[in-house]
Amino acid sequence: MSRVRVLVTGSADGLGRAAADALLSAGHDVVVHARNEQRAAALDALTARGAHLVLGDFEDRDAVRHLAAGLNDAEPLDAVIHNAGVWSGPAVMPVNVIAPYLLTALLPAPRRLVYLSSGSHFSGRPSLADVDWQGRRPGSYADSKLYVTALAAAVARLRPGVLSNAVDPGWVPTRMGGPNAPDDLELGHRTQEWLVTGDAPEARTTGGYWYHRRRQQPHPAVHDEEFQDRLLRALAEETGVTLA
Repeated sequence: MSRVRVLVTGSADGLGRAAADALLSAGHDVVVHARNEQRAAALDALTARGAHLVLGDFEDRDAVRHLAAGLNDAEPLDAVIHNAGVWSGPAVMPVNVIAPYLLTALLPAPRRLVYLSSGSHFSGRPSLADVDWQGRRPGSYADSKLYVTALAAAVARLRPGVLSNAVDPGWVPTRMGGPNAPDDLELGHRTQEWLVTGDAPEARTTGGYWYHRRRQQPHPAVHDEEFQDRLLRALAEETGVTLA
């Protein structure tokens, strides 16, 4: 594997922290992300080992734009793992969908993109009616994961020079998943790392939905180009930013 520069969003704990730690240990150039200075304290051990730190509250669109501008002014990124996410509450759509959309649209350099999906996306509704993108009321986690999985597939279709994939890490024992989650935490972050750094032919594919390094069939709406286009139009209208 060649050395790559990778941004891991939401890397203060859980799967993001585990992925950032493993990538750093493998000799890659890692950019870690936390919501604020208080959360960033959890990343001191990684920054002491050479990780670069960026801050930005993904509930705040202006903060996401500012973060993207700073990253564009720095050394170019080779890859992004869109790991940041919330399980419930008003922040579901802003954090799980709007933030990765904006970063994808505003960061043109990365050639490998991984979006954290979930098995819950199978319960998502392929409808964009009355979606509260602003986060004024609690959002549907299942819907948000269907949208971001479709976003990954749309990017794969529209950016042929980019390897864009979605990963279901499984229900793992993180702060979000809870201590009794049945899946393997170690396996929960390895697929993301493999997709952004691996040289194997399987790791250099695009448009996939992966679970533990096995490509699987996602919700039918994910590869429905009409649904993808409707989603992209809705996100462009909502944010004022078009995905090139």
